[in-house]
Amino acid sequence: MIGARTEPRTGARIHATAIVDPDAAIGPGVEIGPFAIVGPGVTIGANTTVGPRALIERDTELGRNCRIANGAVLGTDPQDLKYEGERTFLQVGDRTVIREFATLNRGTAASGRTAVGSDCLVMAYCHIAHDCEIGNHVIISNATNMAGHVAIEDWAIVSGLVAIHQFVRIGAHAFVGGGSRIAKDVPPYCRAVGNPSARLYGLNAVGLDRRGFPREVRLRLRHLYRTLFQSNLNLSQALARVEADPALRSPEVGYVVEFIRNSQRGVIV
Repeated sequence: MIGARTEPRTGARIHATAIVDPDAAIGPGVEIGPFAIVGPGVTIGANTTVGPRALIERDTELGRNCRIANGAVLGTDPQDLKYEGERTFLQVGDRTVIREFATLNRGTAASGRTAVGSDCLVMAYCHIAHDCEIGNHVIISNATNMAGHVAIEDWAIVSGLVAIHQFVRIGAHAFVGGGSRIAKDVPPYCRAVGNPSARLYGLNAVGLDRRGFPREVRLRLRHLYRTLFQSNLNLSQALARVEADPALRSPEVGYVVEFIRNSQRGVIV
């Protein structure tokens, strides 16, 4: 990196125009680009790259081998009128990529943190609000915006220009189509798309196949989907039928049933 200085203790390379607070902990092999700003209480794991003009404001923990692109903004105050300046955090796991001009706020007193897992891809112009919980291997596409307290579980994919209501939960291995408005929970393993009201459009069959789910598991999930969402039963009756069917007993089916029963916002159907 032209114009960078190398820290003798860690081998980190910090551009001469970057501003790094003395309270920040910079790991070995880190690169911090031109005009980047790293504030107090920030920890950056080994071999992570912080691009030019990125801002990591405060109290943020980045894992190892992450890549923060040009102009991304991390660890800023939550956009919540209830926030009163309490110390809260943003945590990002290992090998996660955050692209240009994405914004990630810290948490509020409600949970104390916003969290993004490992091996995630957060594309350009996304917004991850206060107290959101993003799992591992999650892909969030361009210009998706989420309100506070959203939970997106492992291996979910959210397409571009999606608006996600506060407290919504998107289940593991789910797929959300572009331009959707998500005001209720998206069940695991399912596809949802639509605006102003999203609907389910079957299982995320392509995703399940790509991730190596055995054929018998996919068949069981297909049976589950038909019982829950394509029968003449209401959801309570369908759940009771699923729980009484010995052919449907499996960890995957149990997870879907628990997800629906614990839903606070109701699920998209």
